[in-house]
Amino acid sequence: MDFLDPKIEQYALEYCEPESDLLKELNRQTHLNIMQPRMLSGHLQGRILSSYSKAIKPNSILEIGTYTGYSALCLAEGLTSNGILHTIDLNKEIASFTQNFINKSENNLKIKCHTGNALEIIPKINLKWDLVFIDADKENYSNYFDLVIEQVKKGGWIIADNVLWSGKVLEPSYKNDLETQSLKNFNKKVKSDSRVSNLLLPVRDGMMIMVKK
Repeated sequence: MDFLDPKIEQYALEYCEPESDLLKELNRQTHLNIMQPRMLSGHLQGRILSSYSKAIKPNSILEIGTYTGYSALCLAEGLTSNGILHTIDLNKEIASFTQNFINKSENNLKIKCHTGNALEIIPKINLKWDLVFIDADKENYSNYFDLVIEQVKKGGWIIADNVLWSGKVLEPSYKNDLETQSLKNFNKKVKSDSRVSNLLLPVRDGMMIMVKK
């Protein structure tokens, strides 16, 4: 389901900051060589993530779900001079593809890639987070939230992608679909959690924006 008219989206992109040459090439190569290229954040969402990061000026970013690194590169644009971004993905098969593009970035020394189970890796990273981006297996969104919330600094942000799940969160026919129900439960969980203020932004596939109180 498209939540934004393609013509309106194209118009919006014309008035957004353009993709860098590196992001443009990563976008292209992902679509040519990697399965499920729709998982790529893309130009519009990438600029949203970059803008948020630049506004926050984080010293520490955690990304759960690297895919091919597009969102990591966008988020890294806002890091402080001594900042660090840790990004985690389970898929070993695309790790070298992703690392190759990160190595080409001017922020390559600020980005640390981890391959493996995020639920096991996150507790081993001894940092407090200014910004967390969740874009991984939907069944574990609530688990990821529970794992990171106490490590997020006061005033820090958590952003979760795909929370509208192509509109399936509204469809009764998906009541037995694990991913859909997990996202619905996550959305309810966030809304009822007094530790954060939140906004569900209907951009692309839905972004839940949370700020730690």
